[in-house]
Amino acid sequence: MENLGSANLLILVGAALAVLGVFSSLVASRIGAPLLLIFLLVGLLAGQEGPGGIKFNDFYSTYLVGSAALAIVLFDGGLRTRFATFRGAFYPAISLATIGVVITAVLVGLLAAFLLKLSWVEGLLVGAIVASTDAAAVFFLLRAGGQQLKRRVASTLEMESGTNDPIAVFMTLLLVQLVLASGHMSVSAIAFSVFREALEGAIIGIAGGFAISYALNRIPLPSGLHPLLVVASALFIYGLTVTIGGSGFLAVYLAGIVLGNRPVRAFASITTFHDTLTWLCQIAMFIMLGLLVTPSKLVPSLAAAFAIAFFLIVIARPVAVWLCLAPFRFQTSEKVFMSWVGLRGAVSIFLAAIPTLSNVPHADTYFSVAFVVVVVSLIVQGWSLTTVAQKLGVALDDPAPSVKRIEIDLPGQLDEELVGYPIVEGSPVVGHGTWPAWAKPVLIIRNEAILSPQEAGALQVGDYGYFLAPPQRVERLDRLFAPNEGYIDEESSAAFPFKGDVRIGAIADMYELNVQPAEREMTVAELFDSRFEENPRPGNRIDFGHARLVVRELADDKVSEARLDFVQEPKGGFAPIRSTSIRRMLGYPKRLARKVARNSKN
Repeated sequence: MENLGSANLLILVGAALAVLGVFSSLVASRIGAPLLLIFLLVGLLAGQEGPGGIKFNDFYSTYLVGSAALAIVLFDGGLRTRFATFRGAFYPAISLATIGVVITAVLVGLLAAFLLKLSWVEGLLVGAIVASTDAAAVFFLLRAGGQQLKRRVASTLEMESGTNDPIAVFMTLLLVQLVLASGHMSVSAIAFSVFREALEGAIIGIAGGFAISYALNRIPLPSGLHPLLVVASALFIYGLTVTIGGSGFLAVYLAGIVLGNRPVRAFASITTFHDTLTWLCQIAMFIMLGLLVTPSKLVPSLAAAFAIAFFLIVIARPVAVWLCLAPFRFQTSEKVFMSWVGLRGAVSIFLAAIPTLSNVPHADTYFSVAFVVVVVSLIVQGWSLTTVAQKLGVALDDPAPSVKRIEIDLPGQLDEELVGYPIVEGSPVVGHGTWPAWAKPVLIIRNEAILSPQEAGALQVGDYGYFLAPPQRVERLDRLFAPNEGYIDEESSAAFPFKGDVRIGAIADMYELNVQPAEREMTVAELFDSRFEENPRPGNRIDFGHARLVVRELADDKVSEARLDFVQEPKGGFAPIRSTSIRRMLGYPKRLARKVARNSKN
């Protein structure tokens, strides 16, 4: 009976901590604190030296729960990654996730070896533990602040976060083996081990993603079991890969990418379920890690840990970012921001548990340093993230507004799905009776009456529209039903149209616009691609002081035509147009067309 009572008490305490973690999010959003830091503090307060007084030092359970939770979080990250985001971000992201992690680990490792009086291998182990970033925390903080990053910056950070965790795990496990082997391992053995783990992880992950897709589409499961099949399959892929010696984290991330870019049944319910499950995993990981920490044990290495944390933030991460991104055309402000975004999270503390489980000397030191680095990173970088993004100009001034979408799975076919939208004020579709050719209107609900598209005519505010659309184009359809605050009436401005292949520098010279030097060689289409996280949509704009460039038409998700507006200010009066006369401006399009024609002949 005593064991039964202990089990019930454990359930009670675990549930209470989870509920406390959920409600603490309200405090975090009110004071602007990083939410993951709040979860960590909940665990600390409930721990052995906090008011809760819970004695918890089970590193094995922490590693077990952390492995499963991290696998699910990485799988979810892959599930939401679109192949379209790879364009322009693949090579810089892979550079940061591989070379960048190694550079960071080496720089931090050298300092750690000096400050903590460790051997060079043990110092590198400290560096490997804190080398990977937690971009999931970055995007949560930006969304909480109502911000979105420029598309290329966001895609690079997102891909880096999904691929640098496996690299950090590679290095940590490898260095643990080196420490236990007293540094006696050949370079060829190390290189072969890394290559084998990556190859096995990639093969099993990609094959697993296709297998999950096949099972979802071919096996007639009850509707509620699709998300459970996906989660169980993701954990199976992780467990299988790790068991045979491959990289389980790389495998689940790639499996998520494959599945997320395939047409599968019940995808909406799968992603909704994963939203909740990912939150639960983050709460469980950080609360358990907080419980595991005994603050009094941090004191002996506290000064060195603070020095390592600030060295990582101010020197190691920026050096890695600037060296890795040197071959790519990123603006200085973007590189500064990505240097600041090196936020450390649960992965670092999770990796710090490996030396303890492996009986590595100085295991307490590794864990203490990792914990302090994560806390400092969350406080210093996490709290200032939205402000830095705004100051450096890498956050979109006019992020795409959210849209409410209703999804209905259609059993028996995968080519189309039924989606519904409430028609709200400011949506681009209001007042129009036409839709993209690939979106088939099915019915319109107006004043509680069900109408056919022919009976309804043009959509009106307050309607509900239901459409059949290919799953891969649903996100494009979303943009037609989002409140378009950036849309500008063409009749209220002096508009000059430009094709998507016109160079920004040519437009800037003609109209005296201030543009970044790195953007002068971009075309109109390339500029919108670089500024927006998702594919551009009609009405998106880029401001140039007294003028703005607005998307008019798209072709294959790229801007095919935009217009330059000299718009009226909202409070009356017109924005100053320098000393250029209206007559001179009206003559610019013809002169620019002649200039473009001459350049194309040459």
